[in-house]
Amino acid sequence: MKFPNDFVFGGATAAYQCEGETRTHGKGKVAWDDFLAAQGRFSGDPASDFYHQYPVDLDLCRKFHIKAIRISIAWSRIFPEGTGSINQEGVDFYHRVFQECHKNGVEPYVTLHHFDTPDTLHKAGDFLNKDTVEAYASYAKFCFEEYHQEVKYWFTFNEVWPVATNQYIEGTFPPGIKYDIPKAILSMHYMMLAHAKAVLAFKEGGYPGQIGVIHSLETRYPYEDCEEDRLAAKKEDILANQFVLDATFLGTYTDETLAVIRDLAALNGGSFDPDPADLAIMKKAASMIDYLGMNHYQSHFIKSYDGENDIFHNGTGEKGTNRFRLKGIGERMFKEGIETTDWDWLIYPQGMYDMIMRIKKQYPMYKAIYITENGMGYKDTFEDGFIDDTPRCDYINKHLKALKQAIADGAHVKGYFVWSLMDVFSWSNGYNKRYGLFYVDFETQKRYPKCSAYYYKMVIDRKDVIE
Repeated sequence: MKFPNDFVFGGATAAYQCEGETRTHGKGKVAWDDFLAAQGRFSGDPASDFYHQYPVDLDLCRKFHIKAIRISIAWSRIFPEGTGSINQEGVDFYHRVFQECHKNGVEPYVTLHHFDTPDTLHKAGDFLNKDTVEAYASYAKFCFEEYHQEVKYWFTFNEVWPVATNQYIEGTFPPGIKYDIPKAILSMHYMMLAHAKAVLAFKEGGYPGQIGVIHSLETRYPYEDCEEDRLAAKKEDILANQFVLDATFLGTYTDETLAVIRDLAALNGGSFDPDPADLAIMKKAASMIDYLGMNHYQSHFIKSYDGENDIFHNGTGEKGTNRFRLKGIGERMFKEGIETTDWDWLIYPQGMYDMIMRIKKQYPMYKAIYITENGMGYKDTFEDGFIDDTPRCDYINKHLKALKQAIADGAHVKGYFVWSLMDVFSWSNGYNKRYGLFYVDFETQKRYPKCSAYYYKMVIDRKDVIE
């Protein structure tokens, strides 16, 4: 069995990670600007200079037969303060990008929020503040109206759980708060409320095209086959996966989800009592979404844990240094026999298959799934213009095999996007951790196809994995 003829093979990007020009051309500040400056390690400028290089990147898509690209709109490039005055130069920039996409036969799949709330709103509480929900809904409606002739595929948010955990549990995203699980829960809930308001605006506005949301979904397994580890895995799954999946497909939370979430909130000094009026909005939108975007890089094996919160983020690629222990939940463990990347991410394609089939079974109302990100961070070596990233080719090939098996077993999966199209800035890792099909010399901004670019072209042409 090959991939279906209408299966979409794409490459993924994100505005702050690729555009550069973070404080020019009328763009407003985002929290990352000061957060990164305070750390003094690296900057979002110039990134991949997509602001100027997008014709080059889209021409590479054409040459390598990549027919779709994930692009995010930088909210603060449109509304520098999040609300109020519009930056016309930013509005026009995305028109030019989308037009260049179509000129090269590349379909844009557009994300409205990819980790970059405008700084004014971020300082006022980001998605802990309901005012941000309303501001986001207005921004989304503006984009639907402005770009409806050029964009047919929309995503409301990228990775609701990683936004919350990195901001309020791991502390690697601004505002850099650690171990505040109640804040993470509320942030996720309000992002899903904002998502619902955008979906309703899109559908009730009668705009052409389709809309969905992207979640980072990593399968949780018990470390050992015992009751304690099964419970620990279940708790982390509910916090990271089931909470947002319930909100997406049900527009509410099951009794099982609420029981675990409320226990975790209480254990960490908080509570969770969603407003019934908000749930009514979410429930109305749940039946209207057209697809789920699923980002998948790794899975986790969870062992029961009775201690305090204890997390160390491997942001340098020093293998074996990552540590993740959550109070009241469990501890993530390495599993013998399962390879990891230099950043301690488990390479386990079975996890992608299991998550897709879990959604098919648990949420039969789902309509379609796109794998919107999958790829391997790697310390690429540049040798006279040649970049041998065979491990990345192998990683992608194994995951495409798992994806093909899910389709054969009845899952409706419509596309796959490699993260990333070209090398981009990595939020907590800077420029050392590369994901791209195309190598970027960040000094000259010249692009070089890696072995994985040629491999991916072969897959696209064959509509099949390489055996």
